[in-house]
Amino acid sequence: MTTAEEDGMALELVEVVDAELVDDGAPGAGEVAVPDPVAAVLAALETDAQAHLRRIRPKKTRDGYARDWEVWQEFHTWLKRQTGTPLPLSSITVGTFVSFVTYLDQVVEAPPNTIERRITGVTSEARARGYTVPKEATEAARRALKPLKLDESRTRRGRGKAAAIAPADLRKMAEAPRERQPQPTAQRPRVYRVPELARLRDQALNSLKLAVAGRNEEMSLLNDAHIQVVAEGLKVHVPSVKGRPPRDVPVTYGENRATCPVRCWRAWQEAKIAAGSGLGGPAFLPVDQWGHLGSTRLSPDGIGRVLARCAQSAGLTGRRITGHSARRGLVTTGIKKGKRVDKLRRQGGWSANSPVFWEYVDEGSMFEDAPTEGIGF
Repeated sequence: MTTAEEDGMALELVEVVDAELVDDGAPGAGEVAVPDPVAAVLAALETDAQAHLRRIRPKKTRDGYARDWEVWQEFHTWLKRQTGTPLPLSSITVGTFVSFVTYLDQVVEAPPNTIERRITGVTSEARARGYTVPKEATEAARRALKPLKLDESRTRRGRGKAAAIAPADLRKMAEAPRERQPQPTAQRPRVYRVPELARLRDQALNSLKLAVAGRNEEMSLLNDAHIQVVAEGLKVHVPSVKGRPPRDVPVTYGENRATCPVRCWRAWQEAKIAAGSGLGGPAFLPVDQWGHLGSTRLSPDGIGRVLARCAQSAGLTGRRITGHSARRGLVTTGIKKGKRVDKLRRQGGWSANSPVFWEYVDEGSMFEDAPTEGIGF
C-alpha cells in the first residue's frame, strides 16, 4: 500500500470517528422529546383563565370591544385601498396603531374619547385572540391622541361631558309642574300629567342618586333591603356592578322636604304599600302614565330617563343631564361645602387614582383661593 493510500485511509477513518463522536455526543441524540407536563398544565390553566375572564366581562363591555374590533377590521380594509397591500389583523405596531388613530380622527371623524376607547378595545380583543400588542404601540397611539383631546373642535364631535346637578337643581325638579305641555311641533299635541305615584318615586330616586353618587346600574339593582332607616337617616348598601366592590354609605336628613333623600324615600315606601306592593323587592319600580305600579325593577336606562325627564320638566335646558350628572354633582357640591375628599371618594366608590374623580374635585375647588381673589382688583 502506498503512502498516499495510507493517508487516504487515515483521513477516512478520522472522518468516520469524528462523525461517530459528534453523533454519539449530541444532546438528546436518538431520544424522543417528552412534553413537559408542568408546562402543559400551566398553558391549559392560562387558556381557561382567559376564557373565564372574557365570560364574566359585562355584556355592555363585551359588545363594545366587539364593535372596536370590527372598526379595526374596517381600518384594515381602508388601509388596503390606500396601499394596495393587505396587512394581517395581528400586525399591531407603532405604525399601524398611530395610523389607526389618524384614520379614526380624519376619516371617521370620531371624538377623542371614542378613539381612546377604541384603542383599549382593540388591545383587549387582540390579546384575547393570542396576538402580541407591544407596549410601545399603545403608548405611541395615546401620544398621538393627546393633542386631539386638547382640540375643542374635536371634543365637540362627541356628546360632551355630563353637567353636574346640585341640590338646587333637585328642588327645581321637585317643584316643576306635574303637567307637561306638548311640543309646538307635535303632530298629536296632548298634555302629559305625571301621576302622583311617579312623582314620589322620582323625588326618592333623584335625591338618593345624588346622595350616594349612584350609577344607573347601581340604582337599578338596589332593593328595599339595601336601604335601612336609622336614627341619623339611611344606611345604604350599594351593590356591586361591573366587578366594582359594593359599598356601605351614610345618607343624612336634608334641609328641604322635597329633596331630603330620607323623607323622600320613606314617602315612596308608604306610596308603594298603598299601591298594593309589598316591601322587600326592587327599590325602584316603573309607573305607567295612568299611575299603575309595575312589578319588575326599573332598568338602568329607565333610571337615566327619569332624571333626564325631570330635568327637562324643570327647564334645565342647555345642559347635558345624564346618569353621571349626580355623581359629578355630589363631588363638586361637596368640595364647595368643605367636605373631605376621602369621604366623597368612598361615597361614590371611586378608586384612589381615578382621573374622573380628581377632575370633579378640581372643578369643585376652582374658585377656592382663586389666583385673582384679594389681590387688589
